Amino acid sequence: MIFWLRTHVFGHLRLKILSLLIALALWYAVAHDQPAEIALSVPIEFYNTPEHLEISSERIQRAEIRVQGPARILREMTNADIDAVIDLAGARVGEHTFDLTPKQIRHLPHNVEILQVVPSQVRLELDRSASKTVSVTPRVIGSFAPGYRLGDVEVNPSKIQIFGPESRLKNIESAVTDPVDATGLVGSASFPTQAYVGDPLVQLSNPETIHVTVSTVKTKPGEK
Repeated sequence: MIFWLRTHVFGHLRLKILSLLIALALWYAVAHDQPAEIALSVPIEFYNTPEHLEISSERIQRAEIRVQGPARILREMTNADIDAVIDLAGARVGEHTFDLTPKQIRHLPHNVEILQVVPSQVRLELDRSASKTVSVTPRVIGSFAPGYRLGDVEVNPSKIQIFGPESRLKNIESAVTDPVDATGLVGSASFPTQAYVGDPLVQLSNPETIHVTVSTVKTKPGEK
C-alpha cells in the first residue's frame, strides 16, 4: 500500500503541484474575465426566396449587432463570425417588412449575448424575375483623320438578353457600349468593348465581348 501511494500519489509530486497551479490560474482567468461590448457590422442574408421572385430593392442594409461577453472571446470575433438572416419563404410580389431580432442572428459564440440589433426591421420590395432582348447602341468617340468623317458603324452582336426584376426591365430599351476611340482612323477597324445596362439590378444573361466595327469615308469638297 505504501509503495502504491509513493508511486501513484506522491510520485512526480512537484510536476503534479505545478500542473494544479496552472489549472487553477487558467480557471481563475476564465472565471474572472471582465465582460466587454463590441459592435459588428454584418451583411443581411436572405434565403428561401420564392421561385421566380427576386429582390428589387436597390439598397440592402447591413445589420449592426451589439454583443456582450468575455473580453477574451470578443477580441477574437470578426464580422465573418456571425450571420444576420431573413427567411423569405412564402413572400409574394410587393413590399414587405421583416423583423430583424436576435433570433435571426446565427453562429453566436458560447457565453456571448446580443444586446441590440440595428435596424430592428428591414423593408424589401420583391418583384417577378423576367428577361428581355434589347438592342446594343455603340458609342464612338475621337477625332478622325483630316479629310475623313464617320461612315458606317456595325455592332456584333447587335442584340443581347438581359434579366432582372420585371419593373426594372420596362424602363430599359437598349444597352450602350463603352466608348470606342476611333481617333485617326482611316478605313475601317473593329474594336472589342463591353455593353453596359446602367441599372445595378439588371444583368446580362450571357456577358460577352461586343465588337464595334467603325468605318470612315472621305469627305466631299465643302463637306464638313
